[in-house]
Amino acid sequence: MPDRCDAMPFESAPTRPGPEPEPVLDAASPARSLARLAEQVVRSTPGCCGATATAHTGGDPAEGTTAVTHPDLSELIAVQWEDGDGPVPQALRTGRPAGSEDLLLDDRWPGYRARALETGLRSGAALPYRRDGLTLTVTVHGFRPRPLEETVRCPAALLGDLAATGLARDLRHRAALAEAEQLRGALRSRPVVDQACGIVMHVLGCDAQEAFALLRGISQHTNRKLSDLAGALVRTRGHGMEQELRRFSELSRRP
Repeated sequence: MPDRCDAMPFESAPTRPGPEPEPVLDAASPARSLARLAEQVVRSTPGCCGATATAHTGGDPAEGTTAVTHPDLSELIAVQWEDGDGPVPQALRTGRPAGSEDLLLDDRWPGYRARALETGLRSGAALPYRRDGLTLTVTVHGFRPRPLEETVRCPAALLGDLAATGLARDLRHRAALAEAEQLRGALRSRPVVDQACGIVMHVLGCDAQEAFALLRGISQHTNRKLSDLAGALVRTRGHGMEQELRRFSELSRRP
């Protein structure tokens, strides 16, 4: 392990206040947004030599998005995912800040501890944030021992809180836009689907509910959009498709 801070692989963060931070997270580009967040954490937090940020919306956290301010920190995150242990996994499990005030005196998380000390780090703390299905973590790293309570009160905590709230809001907004577009698409295609159902009813002598169920079944079986299938049926007025419709109708009635 290097003996002096100036021999270590990171640059120390400046302690002078910088300009007002720009919005850090954008749901359209989570990787770039997390990188910007990590960089702002380093710039705004005295004694912080590097930062990592992770975000995921369910499933395996290791398959989420991760950003680091130095390549060595990527390995530090990777060993935590591999071992399932370390400040970040513990913070995710408990929903509370987790870290080591001095890794020389802390024998928890052997894999993480060994890799961090090799890198020259002495402290690190992960701060978790959960918002509407989104889980975000910000980890502050230091060359010197650092009390966990100090990290919890540092600017990184506020940045993480604001970032998580902003990203969750943006994700909800994008989900709402996507749903609205789906509804608009459904409304545009509804008249064509209704006409196609009428053709099926005429060919097979079935009611509207059976006709729609049959079209939906054909759509799923042939991996075609329902609106495209209905459009083709309307353009041809069902000519040439009578046999196929009857065959699918018979298949759908089988137990």
